[in-house]
Amino acid sequence: MSPKPPSLSFSEVMKKQQKKLSDGIFGDVYGATTMLLPKDLDPEKPISSPFELRLQPPDFGRAFGDFLRTREVAEFLSGALAGAMTKAVLAPLETIRTRMVVGVGSKNISGSFLEVIEQQGWTGLWAGNAINILRIIPTQAIELGTFECVKRAMTSAQEKWKQGDGPKLQIGKFSLDLPLSWISPVAVAGAAAGVSGAIVCHPLEVLKDRLTVSPEAYPSLSIAIGKIYKDGGIGAFYAGLSPTLIGMLPYSTCYYFMYETMKKSCCQSKNKESLNRPEMLVIGALAGLTASTISFPLEVARKRLMVGALQGKCPPHMAAALSEVIREQGLLGLYRGWGASCLKVMPSSGITWMFYEAWKDILLFQRHPL
Repeated sequence: MSPKPPSLSFSEVMKKQQKKLSDGIFGDVYGATTMLLPKDLDPEKPISSPFELRLQPPDFGRAFGDFLRTREVAEFLSGALAGAMTKAVLAPLETIRTRMVVGVGSKNISGSFLEVIEQQGWTGLWAGNAINILRIIPTQAIELGTFECVKRAMTSAQEKWKQGDGPKLQIGKFSLDLPLSWISPVAVAGAAAGVSGAIVCHPLEVLKDRLTVSPEAYPSLSIAIGKIYKDGGIGAFYAGLSPTLIGMLPYSTCYYFMYETMKKSCCQSKNKESLNRPEMLVIGALAGLTASTISFPLEVARKRLMVGALQGKCPPHMAAALSEVIREQGLLGLYRGWGASCLKVMPSSGITWMFYEAWKDILLFQRHPL
């Protein structure tokens, strides 16, 4: 029996095959081919691919952090904080104003004030304040944030239009340029702010008025929600939305336009870039007074529609509510409660703008330090 030949390793076998090929007729071809192969290729080592597939998950934490540091977020937070702080301070005036507008109790400010204290105690002045704060936080955040965003967008668009890239109306072969440079970005932004805030937060306004006007029928927020839904469904939470939107347009437009115009004029007259806090307080109060005076009759009609069901008579629409007020109380009835409204609107508007500008300076400085 012949002895078994010794086993060869893979590298030795490959060397023998290489020698045979290099000595044969394919030697030249093999030599030329080996020159193209890598020098450090070892058949016993695994061949690593030069291509490596890596899956990198998105960094949501960093994206969220970048989002929180944006200017828009700072403005929304400033509006929310300013609204909450203002309502906490001025809740008694809001209670008196609502009672007088809807015709509940005494017809003068001092009498209504004493009446609430006698019937409900000092805490009655803050009736519905919890829902009022819950309402004002999103409302002020949406309104002031929307106002700043739309104002910047409109200002940027008008700058482009002045360079000859204005909007055009194409009708067949005819092209008509639309000169929209006369439109005030502040007015458009103010209207957008008021409408957006009203649409989103109107149900909270309805709840706040029900809790303020009739605490006996609606002792708590959960009971109020259940009773309103049972009486009218989802639509009951939007009672008075049409007059709210109609009344909000002139009020919000005038309110923001007056504040921005007076602030700009004051800065130019005193040759400075920004106002101090007392000046913001005064200008904000004057803006609220002007806007409230112009739109107050629509506010009366809106309140009538929102709480009319409590008195067993609810006008079908805003025109009917206005006619009802004029028929019962005359033209002066459209301004019943105007004094109480001004006592509430003026400090509320002034304090809101003062707090808003202060919070915006703080938050924007933290996000973009000098």
